[in-house]
Amino acid sequence: MDRKLLEILACPKCKGDVRVKGMFILCEKCGLAFPVLDGVPDMLVEDAWPLKKAKESEFRHSLKL
Repeated sequence: MDRKLLEILACPKCKGDVRVKGMFILCEKCGLAFPVLDGVPDMLVEDAWPLKKAKESEFRHSLKL
């Protein structure tokens, strides 16, 4: 994922900092994991996974655009 894009991204729910882990962008504060689909971050709160579910999947998914 592009580092410049990551610098401007924020959690859409709390506006907090996010980081990349595997195939997700994580917000530790909200406990949400936003999937990255074919290099495009899906930052919709309704599409986010609970952080626990992302950890259980080892931060991998099979979602496509």
